[in-house]
Amino acid sequence: MSKPEHDRKIDYVEFPAADLAAVKQFYSSVFGWQFTDYGPDYTTFEAGRIGGGFRLEPAAPSRGGALVILYAVDLEATKAKVQAAGGKIVHTHEFPGGRRFHFTDPAGNELAVWSEA
Repeated sequence: MSKPEHDRKIDYVEFPAADLAAVKQFYSSVFGWQFTDYGPDYTTFEAGRIGGGFRLEPAAPSRGGALVILYAVDLEATKAKVQAAGGKIVHTHEFPGGRRFHFTDPAGNELAVWSEA
């Protein structure tokens, strides 16, 4: 199945996770993501404009690679949801035109959330 409109575009994001149930609970409660399991070692998610998955990986992920950045209309409310669901805020900062915070999920993956100023 060819999708020329997807040619050379980011199509999927995959994360490691030692506990698939924990990351599914975290992302469904904070961001409303829907999951589909493909056996005990893999789950996919739909997050709006892009999909992805979590693969069972017992080793903790290393930080410092590519950064996935999510958007939120209400940054502070989203930050509170991240913390309430067990995410850890790494840092926050402002930039011309907006603000963002970085967090780690229960598996140790680092992501960010941004909003306009």
